[in-house]
Formats: sequence, C-alpha cells, structure tokens
Amino acid sequence: MAVEHPVAAPPGDQTRIHNIGYRNYDGPRLGRSYATRSLYSQSLRGSYGLGRSVKSKVLPMLLFVVMCVPAAIMVAVAVATKANDLPVDYTRYAVIMQAVISLYVASQAPQSVSRDLRFKTVPLYFSRPIETADYVRAKYAALASAMFILTAAPLIVLYVGALLAKLDFADQTKGFAQGLVSVALLSLLFAGIGLVIASVTPRRGFGIAAVIAVLTISYGAVSTLQAIADAQATTDAIAWIGLFSPITLIDGVQSAFLGASSASPGGIGPSNAEGVVYVLVTLGLIAASYGLLMRRYRKVGL
Repeated sequence: MAVEHPVAAPPGDQTRIHNIGYRNYDGPRLGRSYATRSLYSQSLRGSYGLGRSVKSKVLPMLLFVVMCVPAAIMVAVAVATKANDLPVDYTRYAVIMQAVISLYVASQAPQSVSRDLRFKTVPLYFSRPIETADYVRAKYAALASAMFILTAAPLIVLYVGALLAKLDFADQTKGFAQGLVSVALLSLLFAGIGLVIASVTPRRGFGIAAVIAVLTISYGAVSTLQAIADAQATTDAIAWIGLFSPITLIDGVQSAFLGASSASPGGIGPSNAEGVVYVLVTLGLIAASYGLLMRRYRKVGL
C-alpha cells in the first residue's frame, strides 16, 4: 500500500500577500473624546434598556414609574385639598424612596460593568484610543446621570404640580433647588458604591445581591443603632452613627446645610460642625470609589 508523504513547500512559497479589495479609511479620526462620549451615551441608554431587548427595559422603566407615581399622587392631593404646601419636602422624597433607588443601583451597576468583565471586552476597549481613565469616567458618569434622572424626575413632578396649585413660587423654587443638590450628591455616591461592588465580580447575579446587601444591611444596622441610642437618651451618638450608611450620609448633609428635616430617630440631625464631617466623608467616599475603579480596571486592562 502506497503511503503519501507531504511535500514541503519551497521557502519562498510559504508567505503570500493577497489583495482582497478592502479600501483604506479616509475619514476623520475622532479620537479619545468621541470614543468616551460614545461609551457614556451607550452606557446611559443601557441603564434604561434603550437599544436593548424589551425584557431589559422592564425593570428600569418600572422603577422609574414607581419613583414618579407617589409624587403625582401627592400633587393631586395638594391640588384637591387646596393645601398651602406639599405633603413631603423636596429633600425628603429621595430618603423616603431609598429602597427603590437602592434596587435601581443594584440592577443597573452590574449591567454597566459586569458584562464587560464576563465577556472580557474591557481589553478591547483599551486597544482603541480610549484609556482606563476614559472608561471609568464614562461608566461612572453614565450611571450617576441615570440615577439623577431617576431621582430628579419626581422632584420635577412635585415642582410643576406645586406651581399649578399656585403655591408660593419662591418657597417652592428654593425647595426644588435644594432637592436637586441633594439628589445630585446622592447619585454620585450611590453610583460610585454600586460600580465598585459590581466591578469585583463578572457575575451579574452576584453583583446585584452584593449591592443590595451592602446598601440594605448598612442602612438597617445604622437605623437600629440610632434607635437604640435615642431610646437610651444618648442623642450625641446619633449623628456619628449616621456616618456609616450612604442614605443617612445624604440625610445628614441635607439636614445640616439644606434646611431639611432629619429622618433619624427623634429627628435629630447633625449640627453644622458635624455636617462638615458628613460632607467630607461623602466626598471622600466618592473620590475613593473613583480611585478603586481606576485601580481595578488598570489590572483588568493588562
């Protein structure tokens, strides 16, 4: 039986260059800034399921509606009863709805970053002009913007309703502006915490559970300790305990500097001096979240 032996190709025939007709790109090179803006826009749209499947739109849109419906009901009640003020202050609304906000962060932070980690697409981003800082800034800004839309929309409903009810324009405008400052700070803080936790695992389910656990457990523990301190008449400790939960941090900042009533037991908020500590801790957490994300993605991009 004959055996065929492969014939080695001559050295000059091992490499060939084929012209398959692709044309060179002669258009403008848009660079890093355009790539960063595109990533920001795509991530922001994805936070509400835009450009994705119908299934991906259900939860964020449902949470958005849940945030706005109570505000619309409050406006209707104020108009029907001809009240002199809204049932809830602008600065209090986000604190009351903090469970919905936490659920939104828990669902969308992993969607923003965990998929890139799971499918190992982060190095592909960094193979283009975009750099680590651009990726982190785009993702952070997109989630913070999505959260600001979620938390500011019901305040707009309250404000428009208050003006239609012919409530005092100056008071309502002042309260509305204070509320916007509060939710802007809340959006930055919650987005940073959510992204840091979600960036640890490529599993979206684990990321959702971890974000919910951190936000819920911290708030529950702080609220319990504050209630115990109030029952034992150690009111000085209430403000300091509030430093250990994101939502009580925001509540302390706005009660110290934005004229809001505190949601802590007994309504005891931090003094102005304690409020400075609240602001420093809040800004420190935001900066630390950004720094941890930078460190995480420098390793991932290697």
